[in-house]
Amino acid sequence: MIYRNAEAWRATASRRIVLFGMSGLGKTYLASMLRETDDWFHYSVDYRIGTRYMGEYIADNFKREAMKVPFLRELLMSDSVHISSNITFDNLAPLSTYLGKPGSPSRGGLPFEDYCRRQNQHRRAEIASLLDTRHFLDRAQDIYGTPHFICDTGGSICEVVDPDDPQDPVMNALTRDFLMVWIKGSDAHTAELVRRFDRAPKPMYYQPQFLEKAWIAYRVEKGLEEEQVNPDDFIRWTYARALAHRQPRYEAMARGGVTILAEEVAQIRTPDDFQDLIATAISRKDA
Repeated sequence: MIYRNAEAWRATASRRIVLFGMSGLGKTYLASMLRETDDWFHYSVDYRIGTRYMGEYIADNFKREAMKVPFLRELLMSDSVHISSNITFDNLAPLSTYLGKPGSPSRGGLPFEDYCRRQNQHRRAEIASLLDTRHFLDRAQDIYGTPHFICDTGGSICEVVDPDDPQDPVMNALTRDFLMVWIKGSDAHTAELVRRFDRAPKPMYYQPQFLEKAWIAYRVEKGLEEEQVNPDDFIRWTYARALAHRQPRYEAMARGGVTILAEEVAQIRTPDDFQDLIATAISRKDA
């Protein structure tokens, strides 16, 4: 780790953190709280994916749908209107909408081949955005003079790295320059995330091997052809399995960093609280 012990963390002039873990456990809450001060720069990997690396795909998808409407088609063909996404740190809906869900087109689903193509686009974009983290650290210090840096990663980071591979380029780049911090949820948190997802299922990224197995297993269990699959039902079915699949991958990633609990994150109210919690986590690691 880049901080040898809790004392080194407290004494450093430059705190550098990469937060990872399941979505919904507090990564963006912490990053947003710290961003409100003048001392912390917030780098959102999902925002970078949606603006730098997938912005054109997203906008083209909007245009493709707009071209189906004669009124909008005429305006687009004459360059009379401009269509773009309005992604923000707090609203990543254009990105998740573009990823979509596989299944019956009559229910808003994508053909599985198209869905996998978009998943692969996201994989490349996420890897590139993670590798950009050091660039943004340098920008934060060089342009803004911001001493501390926090990277808010997406829940799918564990799907695009191999923590058991000592040559993994993303893990090597991140652990070389940053303290990796896993926000670990309990079984109760997992159950609540599943309930929340069941109420409002949202597109997400899956590791290709996991996705292929899930797609086959779901259709075998339900006795469905691809065009018969209810997209929302499939991603509901897949979500809990994805969380179980990701847990050991997060745990392996945390070997090179520290772990904090979602219950502890819920108690944080100030940057000082956060700094104390990280110091505690480093001490626990040393012990």
